[in-house]
Amino acid sequence: MVIDAPLTLALGKGRLLDQSLAVFERLGYDMNPVRQAHRERKMIGLDADGHLRALLAKDPDVPVYVEHGTADIGIAGREVLRERGSDVLVPLLLGALLPDSCCRLVLAAPRALTRRNLRRFHDLRIATKYPNIARDYASRQGLSAEILGLSGQIELAPASGLADVIVDIVQTGTTLRENDLVELDTIFSVEACLIVNRAAQKLRPTEIKALVTSMEDLIEGIASK
Repeated sequence: MVIDAPLTLALGKGRLLDQSLAVFERLGYDMNPVRQAHRERKMIGLDADGHLRALLAKDPDVPVYVEHGTADIGIAGREVLRERGSDVLVPLLLGALLPDSCCRLVLAAPRALTRRNLRRFHDLRIATKYPNIARDYASRQGLSAEILGLSGQIELAPASGLADVIVDIVQTGTTLRENDLVELDTIFSVEACLIVNRAAQKLRPTEIKALVTSMEDLIEGIASK
């Protein structure tokens, strides 16, 4: 079956948007109309040739659009996929193409605490934007923990007395140091992923395979330099 509709791509409107659009430009798409749509605060834009339809969503919502078939493909971080338990295909990791996506999810605490000290807490309070990941981590580490879900400024939680430790994304560690926090453990490395809707993979295999192959070629080109 041939589908004439443009391939629909979900992208986060956050800090990786410019890099993500640049990747598709390297694949031959003219993404200037999508950039213009974003500047005009529109949430949908088409590439210049009408082959790619971009949905501009909040970063955590990208997997939802892909999982439920509103978008065929998308770009999302590993931490978002893990937190949501998203039922999508992940054919490719994109850290090489989106270097700003490369960071780590860590357990961090005030300098006075150590990993050994944590086991002494009867109810360790963990503040995080990723409660499901934090809960799973605490369980695997044998920690008795209360998970406190926050939407931002996670580093404030220990200083204010709200939480004992935090689970958060770290890239350079500067923000942790500025708030007198240290990393106790790396939970996992984070990078952007190409994600694909399961039904779209069956309905549009040729288009999606071509896109994945082109991205793989870009990654191989970077690795060979």
